[in-house]
Amino acid sequence: MKQFLTFAGKSSHDYGIWISGESLYKSPERKFDEISIPGRNGTIILDEKSFENIPVVYPAFITDNMPERIRDFVNYMNSFAGYQRLEDTYAPDVFRLAQYKGGLDVKTKGYMNRMGEFNVEFNCKPQRFLKSGEVAQTFTANGNIYNNTRYASKPHLRVYGSTSGGTVGIGDYIITISRINSYVDIDCELMDAYKGTTNCNKYVSFNADEVELESGNIGISFSGSITKVVITPRTFIL
Repeated sequence: MKQFLTFAGKSSHDYGIWISGESLYKSPERKFDEISIPGRNGTIILDEKSFENIPVVYPAFITDNMPERIRDFVNYMNSFAGYQRLEDTYAPDVFRLAQYKGGLDVKTKGYMNRMGEFNVEFNCKPQRFLKSGEVAQTFTANGNIYNNTRYASKPHLRVYGSTSGGTVGIGDYIITISRINSYVDIDCELMDAYKGTTNCNKYVSFNADEVELESGNIGISFSGSITKVVITPRTFIL
């Protein structure tokens, strides 16, 4: 079976480009600082509880109509700035957030240079996000949510209620909302609260660096005028 990648919603096989996965199994480095103190053995480690970005390289090949297809592929890939969604058929249950690095160096072969081999390179965030973590879970009463990974994730919340607001508890973390116009979205990764294009941060009080879904079973509660909480867990592995 031929394998392919999908970047920003478009597949490489649309351009007749296929990949191999021999370099896809690297893991990211942990972020930490080491401090050496005179007169003490070893070093003090300050763990940042986070990981470095990781390079992901796909050896790729094209077997026909290479010049035209490569041109179209490069123009598509270079049309995006910043992180985009990256998937591949080697690991269909996860996706990455990736920046395409560009700079394709094609080794041509075959009659009239119609075939080619090259690397497709990305700068990726360290997480491999579970597609199952994109499934929203709705709470109309207090309950529990289960994080089946070893890593704490930064969820997205949509909180429904009326003007007087209330509180949402995620484990030991409390989010206080002073005003809700039907609903408010809270993104714990971006540290942002909003409804559509309206900024709602002045109505929401929480430390986004602390609000996470830790590994295991986490209690979900809410009070006040809040009627429903919808949580997208965004769980990941490395």
